[in-house]
Amino acid sequence: MSTSLEIWVSAALTLMVMSFLWRDNPFYKFAEHLFVGVSAGYLMVMGFWSTLWPNAIVKLVPTAARVTDPTAALPDREPLILIPLFLGCLMLLRLWPRLSWLARWPTAFAVGTTLGYNLVRSVRSNFLEQIHATVAPGLWISSASGGVDWAATLNQLLLVVGTACALAYFTYTRSGRGFRGGVARSGLLVLMIAFGASFAYAVMSRITLLVGRLQFLLGDWLGLV
Repeated sequence: MSTSLEIWVSAALTLMVMSFLWRDNPFYKFAEHLFVGVSAGYLMVMGFWSTLWPNAIVKLVPTAARVTDPTAALPDREPLILIPLFLGCLMLLRLWPRLSWLARWPTAFAVGTTLGYNLVRSVRSNFLEQIHATVAPGLWISSASGGVDWAATLNQLLLVVGTACALAYFTYTRSGRGFRGGVARSGLLVLMIAFGASFAYAVMSRITLLVGRLQFLLGDWLGLV
């Protein structure tokens, strides 16, 4: 068995988390609260040094850049950073009931700008780029020797036909009978296969985490493997 205190603490916390398989108990609650607390503290410290410090404090007081890097070049002072800093401070008024209404303004501004930015990004990445990636290679894929790469061509045909069938399933403006109804039902089959593969991938990723923890317990901690 290992004699390292760090490994013993890790093994104890791992067993506490796995004890939830038996039932909800104080050991699991302790490990859960410890994980949430440590994660929140870590993210808070990282957020301060990676976001607030370089984007606010250093831009208001350029000499502060030498605190983390004595050889850093001093940036120009940017007084306009006081505007987002002021809006951020208004968000904290949410904790004061009498002035909590002031927090609505920066919240509305943040939600609006984030929505507008993500709308353009989502349309570009999840819509236009998906269409381009589907149709850009064409239906016939050439091999390195100048012939037809039948495996890649078959894969491309399945991708194009499956995408068209899936889109037909979500078209409700016409009756789902005859040929169109068959295409729509084929689209439902394509969606079921896609969702099943996605769920199987999620399950396998969790099993991978479980195998890693078991290897840690049986190997690094107990020394059995």
